[in-house]
Amino acid sequence: MYKHLVIVGSGGHGQAVADLALCSGDFEKVSFVDDSFPKNIKALNLDIVGNSDSLFTTNFEFDACIVAIGNNAVRKKLIVKISDAGLPLVSLLHPKSWVSDYAEVALGVVVMAGAVVGTNAKLGLGALINANATVDHDCVLGVFAHIGVAVSLAGGVKVGKAAWLQAGCSAGYFVEVADGEVVETGTTLKA
Repeated sequence: MYKHLVIVGSGGHGQAVADLALCSGDFEKVSFVDDSFPKNIKALNLDIVGNSDSLFTTNFEFDACIVAIGNNAVRKKLIVKISDAGLPLVSLLHPKSWVSDYAEVALGVVVMAGAVVGTNAKLGLGALINANATVDHDCVLGVFAHIGVAVSLAGGVKVGKAAWLQAGCSAGYFVEVADGEVVETGTTLKA
């Protein structure tokens, strides 16, 4: 059990990640940092305790942090800064997701409710798997890859660094998605 999780980002995705954290029962306290502070001081009835720079410049205590920002470039920048500063970056797996014991999950990964991660899948640093997505056996997600809501990846799919598969996409067996590629909503990819 962690004492205090700080979530970077209090927008819609950040609030969904807070809900995940609260459902997990792994944290005594959950709060946000967000660049809308001090204009905004609450989100999802939780405190916004500072802006993103306050992680590095103030002395509030926390023993876990996660970046909950969907934009791949912003998420990457913040995770790299957090890692370089030696702050306690964690991964969060929703208790109503299913992640194989044989999957590899790097730090900073978020797996949302209803998602499935199959055997021998590899999830890179800061990867994001949204609600009801399937990342089947032997898939590889590059660092900061973003898998949208209800995306379906068949076995052996490789998703490049910071690629984004938007909601409802599907990829057949052994498809490769290039680094940084953005795949439009509902697209079907074939090998």
